[in-house]
Amino acid sequence: MGEQLAIHGGPKTIPDGTIKPWPPIDETDRKMVLASLDVDNHAVGPNCGAFAKEFAAWNGNRFAHTVNSGTAALHMAVAACGCGAGDEVIVPAYSWSSSVSCVLHNNAIPVFVDIDFDTMNIDVNKIEAAITERTKAIIAVHLHGLSVEMDPVLDIAKRHGLRVIEDACQGHAALYRGRKSGTWGDCAAFSCNHNKLLCAGTGGMFVTNDEDLFERGQALGSFGETREPIDDPDYHAYAKAWMYYNNDLSASLGRAQLAKLDGYLECIQQNVAVFAAGLADVPHIILPTVPEECHHNWYNYTLRFDMDALGHAGAPRAFRDKIVAALAAEGVPFGVWQQFVLPEMTVFQAKNAYGKACPWSCPNAEPVNYALEQYPMAKRHCETHTCLVTPLRPPNGTDVAEMLAAGVRKVMDSVTQLDA
Repeated sequence: MGEQLAIHGGPKTIPDGTIKPWPPIDETDRKMVLASLDVDNHAVGPNCGAFAKEFAAWNGNRFAHTVNSGTAALHMAVAACGCGAGDEVIVPAYSWSSSVSCVLHNNAIPVFVDIDFDTMNIDVNKIEAAITERTKAIIAVHLHGLSVEMDPVLDIAKRHGLRVIEDACQGHAALYRGRKSGTWGDCAAFSCNHNKLLCAGTGGMFVTNDEDLFERGQALGSFGETREPIDDPDYHAYAKAWMYYNNDLSASLGRAQLAKLDGYLECIQQNVAVFAAGLADVPHIILPTVPEECHHNWYNYTLRFDMDALGHAGAPRAFRDKIVAALAAEGVPFGVWQQFVLPEMTVFQAKNAYGKACPWSCPNAEPVNYALEQYPMAKRHCETHTCLVTPLRPPNGTDVAEMLAAGVRKVMDSVTQLDA
């Protein structure tokens, strides 16, 4: 049976107040943000341009433009790649909703591909079967900080004449074959909201090495006013103008945090190594898989519970929730990041995003099948996963990582108590 769980009145593994919040704020941050209050333009002030330039240099991109969210950056990428009415864009069946809402924003149609259970990323072996004559682009989501295996994605895109968009909103410094995310595809999007590894409070970054794509993305994010219709009548956004500017205060915090990001990433790697070692022989959990050619940034540390071994294959979601509640009671703040596969969302099952069945009823569109049985790995992941977001980041150290692992071990050693 093991030790009595805290959820049943036993002692708590991690005392309240032990885990410190993210991100660490020091005098560098305070100095940058206070100085921003004195600039002449608080909407698109000097910190915005400086933040974009510094991020481009850090990540290895020719062009970067800071915007008000990662979602905005994704929409700019979809528009820059020319995806519009009647076009199809391939996306993973499991991700955050922004990975697919950006497609709908530009009136294009998402086509879902199941994930690889081990990596939790899009199953690259299933992409080609989803391509039709209407396919325009592939969105590769570097989920939880693990890069998609980009070589096969780029090979498929090249053979079919497709654009590749990287959703790197969680992928800061995630590496594939030694190269950072956001440097592989035609363009990419990063998020800088509060829980991201690069925190600016809010905000995002649109990046590319292609000057034409950069101008197209910028145009969408600035009311569509930077081009005249005569320059490109098919692109000019005279009917769908968006305002995606960032603000100087957020950019100032982003700059301060970017200067410390490499140190944060090193600390996270140390904490995760200790945490993973503490889980090595814990029963009934499936640890994350990292392919040899990839380097994980550990934005999220995601576990899955082996429901077959636990004897709960018939009702995995309910028992998973019991385990997560028991972990929380021990002071181990695991949560459930996304409870459903994306094609399960009402907008896709009803096929009615903008009324009158648009964009699926738009001219040149063809029927798309969103039957949920096409995504068994995404469904299995949804029902069995739990994730730890910020406790393995600084200012928390390896001592906290050891306590977190001890809490997981305690719950899993005593998991039969949850049946009672």
